[in-house]
Amino acid sequence: MFDLTCPGKQCIKNDVLSGLTVALALVPEAVAFAFVAGVEPLVGLYAAFMMGIITATIGGRPGMISGATGAMAVVMVSLVAQHGVEYLFAAVLLAGLIQILAGVLRLGKFIRLVPYPVMLGFVNGLAIVIFLAQLKQFQVPDAAGNLDWMSGQPLMVMLGLVALTMLIIHYLPKLTSMIPASLAAIVSVTLIATYSGLDARTVQDVLVDMTGNIEATIAGGLPSFHIPSVPLTFETLYIIVPYAVILAAVGLIESLLTLSLIDELTETRGRGNKECVGQGVANMTNGLFGGMGGCAMIGQSMININSGGRGRLSGISAALFLLAFILFGSSLIEMIPVAALVGVMFIVVLGTFEWASFRMVGKIPLADTFVGILVMVVTVLTDLAIAVIVGVIVSALVFAWEHAKHISAKTYIDKYGIKHYELTGPLFFGSVQNFADLFDPKNDPDEVMVDFANARVYDHSGLEAIDSLAERYTRAEKRLHIKHLSQECQNLLVKAGDLVEVNMMEDPRYHVADDRLA
Repeated sequence: MFDLTCPGKQCIKNDVLSGLTVALALVPEAVAFAFVAGVEPLVGLYAAFMMGIITATIGGRPGMISGATGAMAVVMVSLVAQHGVEYLFAAVLLAGLIQILAGVLRLGKFIRLVPYPVMLGFVNGLAIVIFLAQLKQFQVPDAAGNLDWMSGQPLMVMLGLVALTMLIIHYLPKLTSMIPASLAAIVSVTLIATYSGLDARTVQDVLVDMTGNIEATIAGGLPSFHIPSVPLTFETLYIIVPYAVILAAVGLIESLLTLSLIDELTETRGRGNKECVGQGVANMTNGLFGGMGGCAMIGQSMININSGGRGRLSGISAALFLLAFILFGSSLIEMIPVAALVGVMFIVVLGTFEWASFRMVGKIPLADTFVGILVMVVTVLTDLAIAVIVGVIVSALVFAWEHAKHISAKTYIDKYGIKHYELTGPLFFGSVQNFADLFDPKNDPDEVMVDFANARVYDHSGLEAIDSLAERYTRAEKRLHIKHLSQECQNLLVKAGDLVEVNMMEDPRYHVADDRLA
């Protein structure tokens, strides 16, 4: 079922006005990321428009904003530098196809494997990244073209307008909710700076600084259909496939984590697999219409949610407003002071950072605190995808290490002289050594019974540990009885021959995660 917005005129108004606010914030971001990737500003703006309108229409998370992002831009740099922008379009096209396949194969569900400490580190790291990105606006080129920090009156004007923007956003909702506070702040600061004659840096000044062209503008036409001009050879595939895979992975990880965050904020649930397909279609469209591609943007999504945007109409409105800026309103957008947009993003930083994480220190396991800090640091130093992957791996290793200690055995010798081992806990790759240490074939009696009623075998390593145990008792010429073991485990015990007896009564019927038995 396609719901454009929630019922009622208020929802429509909120979605449209929040979309306008997001569009204003998208312009400098799209231009900046275009230059990070080494492409023209319009390539970034077209990407923001196409990503925004397609994912808002067919994606799995109403209210989430997609566009050109820094996480993907940094992957594109070397490809553009070495092979040119046409290879970038081809790589984005292939990345979109991979993302669609991920959605069709229902791989979006694996985002549930991301632990909460990783999510916490992701959010905090991203807030820091957004903050650091805004600091670049406090730098201006000198006569030699090198960037220097602002000082004197320009710095005071910049700080004053940033502070004014943040104050308006903070206090206006206490007075009225008729219009989004961020939009009101941008319009108010623009009018003040324009009519008071303040020497404030504008979006136009940023374009000039980036391009070195005094006539630089965001004005342009509609995106046009364009098949990437690359040779259709295996050599081309060899070049673009690694970039396409990385772009697809980075885009999906950032998009699905942002989806989870928006789910939590709005207390609703998006559809991860549908979002994978939406991101893929949007990126394929970018590759065919001259855009640099992208993914979900947590900063702009937060602006949208905080401004009241909840429905698909908010993302569609943002994309259409952005296109209108490109086609008709470039002169109006270029006069907006950069300080107003920086102030909006600083509010996003304050709202994104999980300040409660400081209160958690000492109250949660030390390993979880370490994982959260690690993900945050890696996010700042590298990129989001690597940080999340590192966090998930470390969390999995910590989990395995902790649960490896949980396997134990209660032992006793019955009246017939048979020694019983009643196992408790999980048997998997992390606990096989502890499992092996529980037994003493050399000193055990001739008859041994191992009961798996309260234990569970989870993987192939656990199966091999049982088989190794059987071989140890075989070499000691002692008889091993095993009961309450699954059929799959029984099938594995072929090396021990007649000296190992498996009790078939009341054996559990679960399946072990083992490729050989699948």
